[in-house]
Amino acid sequence: MFKRIDHVEIIPRDFDKSMKFYTEVMGFNLKERMKVPVPPLEEIAYLALGDTVLELMRVKDAAIANAEPWSTGYRMMALEVEDMDRALEYLQGKGVPATWGPVNLGTSKRAEIHDPDGLSIELRQW
Repeated sequence: MFKRIDHVEIIPRDFDKSMKFYTEVMGFNLKERMKVPVPPLEEIAYLALGDTVLELMRVKDAAIANAEPWSTGYRMMALEVEDMDRALEYLQGKGVPATWGPVNLGTSKRAEIHDPDGLSIELRQW
């Protein structure tokens, strides 16, 4: 009946800055971008990385969510990387430092970074 997660929605504070981060730094490709005349929603963009899709939503006067990492709601998404050391070196060169890790978990390595709004992104090398 259920097949997969279709997409994850993110409402950034700065839509254009987040578009640049996810496409130019993280390597997502723009699938579709459109204006949406349904206030307070103004625009959406679908960004793909393999079969993972993010929907960025430009919302007029979006409220800032609770930044507490253990609160109910979005915790983080996880992206698989081929080589943790290479990925972290690349991100550091783009001004995106690791906020946690990397740690070796035996069968995998794990680290975390933040997007421009401080949303956590886990990096996992299996």
